[in-house]
Amino acid sequence: MNAKLTALTRGLLGIPLGIAIGFIITLILSVAYGNGEYLSARPELITEMGSEINAVLLQTGLSALIGFGFAASSVIWQLENWSLAKQTGIYFLINALVMLPVAWFARWTERSFKGIAIYFGTFVVVFVIIWGIQYLFWRQKIKKMNEKL
Repeated sequence: MNAKLTALTRGLLGIPLGIAIGFIITLILSVAYGNGEYLSARPELITEMGSEINAVLLQTGLSALIGFGFAASSVIWQLENWSLAKQTGIYFLINALVMLPVAWFARWTERSFKGIAIYFGTFVVVFVIIWGIQYLFWRQKIKKMNEKL
């Protein structure tokens, strides 16, 4: 299967995962900050969209977009002729270009330079931590496979 078809297939399969993760995040935030209430979306988004259902519909679509973006861009890790640095950089760029506008439209970030900078900084930190954990995991796994050879 070619890379474009693989990316499309993975992206489509990533949509429900993105929606599920978005829902789980609302549950976690509701437990932490809801005082017994379910917080379906940011109050600012509900006001902007005119109703809670419109806000949830937009947020669900944006969560689906995140799922699609992360899943589709995962084909980058299979491009063996690219260096790890190039794979990482392109994967980061694609997903940052997905996450930042989504965060803006969903009002997950303050709509100011400071808010975007904080969100982007948080995205970088989380990305680096997850990337580092994955790198160490795969390095150890490859080491064990080489020892068996």
